[in-house]
Amino acid sequence: MSNLVYQNFGGDSPDHSRDDLQARSPVVNASDADDFDLGDEQGVDSEIEVSEIELPPHACAYCGLHSPNSVVKCHGCNKWFCNTKSNPSGSHIVTHLVLSRHKVVSLHEESDLGDTTLECYNCGNKNVFLLGYVSAKQESVVVILCRLPCAQSKDINWDVSSWQSLIDDRQFLPWIAAVPGEEELIHTQLISYKQISKLEAQWRLNRDATINDVGGDLDDEEEVLPILMRYNDAFQYQRSFAPLVKLESEFDKSLKESQALEHIQVRWSLGLNNRHLASFTLSTFETNELKVAVGDEIILRYGGLSQDPWEGRGFIVRLPSAYQEDFTLELNPSKVPPPVHLTTGFTAEFVWKGTSYDRMQQAMKTFALKKESVSSYIYHKILGHEVEPVEFDMKLPKKLSHASLTELNSSQTNAVKSVLQRPLSLIQGPPGTGKTVTSATIVYHLSKLHKKRILVCAPSNVAVDHLANKLNLLGLKVVRLTAKSREDVESSVKHLALHNKVYDSARGELKKLYNMRNSLGELSEEDTKRLIQLSRTAEMRLLSSCDVVCCTCVGAGDRRLARFKFRTVLIDESTQASEPEVLIPIVKGAKQVILVGDHQQLGPVILEKRAGDAGLKQSLFERLVVLGHVPIRLEVQYRMNPCLSEFPSNMFYEGSLQNGVTTKERLIKNASFPWPVIDHPMMFWANYGREEISGSGHSFLNRVEAMNVEKIITRLFKDGIGPEQIGVITPYEGQRAYLIQYMSINSTLTEMKDRYLEVEITSVDAFQGREKDFIILSCVRANDQQTIGFLSDSRRLNVALTRAKYGLVILGNPRALCRNTLWNHLLVHFREKGCLVDGTLDNLQLSMIQLNTIKSKESSKGLSSQRFPGSNFARDIDSASVLSYEPDIAPRDLDEKQWPSLNQPNDDNVYGDDMRPLNANYFSTLDKTDTFSKPAGSKALEEDIINITSSFAAGFDFN
Repeated sequence: MSNLVYQNFGGDSPDHSRDDLQARSPVVNASDADDFDLGDEQGVDSEIEVSEIELPPHACAYCGLHSPNSVVKCHGCNKWFCNTKSNPSGSHIVTHLVLSRHKVVSLHEESDLGDTTLECYNCGNKNVFLLGYVSAKQESVVVILCRLPCAQSKDINWDVSSWQSLIDDRQFLPWIAAVPGEEELIHTQLISYKQISKLEAQWRLNRDATINDVGGDLDDEEEVLPILMRYNDAFQYQRSFAPLVKLESEFDKSLKESQALEHIQVRWSLGLNNRHLASFTLSTFETNELKVAVGDEIILRYGGLSQDPWEGRGFIVRLPSAYQEDFTLELNPSKVPPPVHLTTGFTAEFVWKGTSYDRMQQAMKTFALKKESVSSYIYHKILGHEVEPVEFDMKLPKKLSHASLTELNSSQTNAVKSVLQRPLSLIQGPPGTGKTVTSATIVYHLSKLHKKRILVCAPSNVAVDHLANKLNLLGLKVVRLTAKSREDVESSVKHLALHNKVYDSARGELKKLYNMRNSLGELSEEDTKRLIQLSRTAEMRLLSSCDVVCCTCVGAGDRRLARFKFRTVLIDESTQASEPEVLIPIVKGAKQVILVGDHQQLGPVILEKRAGDAGLKQSLFERLVVLGHVPIRLEVQYRMNPCLSEFPSNMFYEGSLQNGVTTKERLIKNASFPWPVIDHPMMFWANYGREEISGSGHSFLNRVEAMNVEKIITRLFKDGIGPEQIGVITPYEGQRAYLIQYMSINSTLTEMKDRYLEVEITSVDAFQGREKDFIILSCVRANDQQTIGFLSDSRRLNVALTRAKYGLVILGNPRALCRNTLWNHLLVHFREKGCLVDGTLDNLQLSMIQLNTIKSKESSKGLSSQRFPGSNFARDIDSASVLSYEPDIAPRDLDEKQWPSLNQPNDDNVYGDDMRPLNANYFSTLDKTDTFSKPAGSKALEEDIINITSSFAAGFDFN
């Protein structure tokens, strides 16, 4: 281990003024890359000059700079990179580390610090994104320590409270790697972020590739055509979506196959079905980078020296949770037994399966080729054609509420009545409005009225299970169809699962074969074939006799449903699924389709940026709304304290939400928590800690906010609130991971340490559709540029604000957040309620921070001018649901040019906008038109809401 203690010259901390860094480093914005022509005079001269000089081995692989004090060596690829910050994504070395996922570096032997590998002085951790420095209390030296756990230790020699990251503002501190001066930069190669991205991609294929192999053509990527609003026929529809689904599948495949795990330690056990279970634990940042779900297939290999190589396949059956840290793999039966006597020398590879994408492609082909796949009405509505309204001639039940469910309110009753009579219905269910009860009631009545099987789907297994359980309570015969890979996964509705129903109802030969398999562990080839044959017959019998089949949207393409047609299809959480995904259940013969969701909450998760920007992240629900199909909105919320529902109702739902609970019903008696206003259990606590790059290099964290989250949880515990009542949510994976680590080390109430670990800490996106009594939201972002990334997405904020039942605490930097229109309105709202505070938790004071009234430039043109085509498509705040009520004037035909581009600059990734995390939905365009005026007040807020709502309507091009 290197002796990483450095003399603190002059007795002060190393100088790393950000103003100084910016003054000495030229900036070429990534957003300017398209305008940057390497063929111009400056670019050509630079290329010639660099090429004429033979560069030393330690020259920056991007730009050629080779000053020993400015370059850093990456151990992952043995290439050198400089600390020049030529774009907002970071300096060349930081940009490379992020894009390549490398994390270990060393300095040049001729640098001021010599040939040194950067690592933690205490534990030897070499991940530079985790490293920082502290000063000695007595001597003029500094020491490098990792963020956790070493910087949290109580060492009497080091001032650990002063710990600062080695990477600040996406650039190494200048005493680690100097920032080149203007004279040094004159003779370097000019390079844009797009070229850097291409060069990194080339290195994966050819490690010796150079910038000359990339060239200056930045637009040679295959053009991705955007989706349309309307289609002439299903063939045009299929041709529009098929390339996007293909792009998404290819990206998903590359991502999955890149997740190889090496040198893992395995613990062996036997499952209840006598199959071998292999469990392993990963480091925290490895776990955070891993994108894995229950049911994923893995190849486990042994390549050690203790025995011959071995290989086995299996499926993930358990993931790490608050209660255990293991990934657990259930191995498939094999003729070669696993080496259960060995624990080391194993590697794991993820097997990509394109089943979901294949089913989407097949659904689009079915839609185009088979007339019987959907009714004529549904066909034309999906294509966006003008169709005369249709109502079924039927007699409605006298009583719509079901005794096993809560009594329907007025808006729920109207929704049920309307849906029963229409072939296509959209139900918008804002948070806590009882959409599951409404959906279950609809399915019950449709089943009794038509006496035909109904297909009920959702994008996620959790949502399907929840709805299946509700339907079962109504006395309907429900079958839950699960993927074969998930049959051994624990579920709340396992008694409804098709495979369990087949097993429980087995008689005669089938039962005998099951018993043989249970006792022997496996069957002969002949017996296995017979078991499959008999179980399929039993499956067909159960599916034929049921009232409702429940499965995921992708599961609707299962071969076991191939011979069945479904007159009615209900899709819950439809706004969280892409359009091709929703089409899978619809083409099962649908004559009546009910889409349930909320387009003001988070939409589909699309991995491939180009596919998402072209429209794949647009749900069918939202496209139909934009086309003028008015959704039926549920209007009574039963979740939140009325003070918590006020802002979301006014900002996202035109003030239409009513409260089904009272303030008294949502207050904790005798609580000592320091709410600024006793009967308003909400507060925005101003925190001014800086954001830092997380250990993965791909996200952000905020240590000050994490520390204060622990203090809030401690105060809630003192009020008798249990860990199961508290949820901590954050938009950033880096903060989520840091909070979990921080809680495991720091807990004020040491006798309750285990209870801190039981508090659920997760992302905002993962918490959609769920609730807790108390929610703590950590916003994280705080930087010199005042950028807030995808915090500006209104749908993400809507989800975050609407999870709490009894109390909400937001921790964030109001100086950064108030520069965004939406967040400024939220801050003004909290201030007007007396709930915008700063100080310590024991001495909170009303914050005096200056807020701004932010007006959209478009609003000054007046409402009438904004109705004309060509307006900016503003999807924030209340995008499509501006049309939730019939407009005053008849809408004109929509322009079919294209779905608007959604590729706004993204600041949430430490890397550039060409790559983005899995669970990102970026829709905000407000920052582009923000201007500031007078300090905010109630009247100003009212005017701004009117102006913003007007500008949203302008986003819909009715020309």
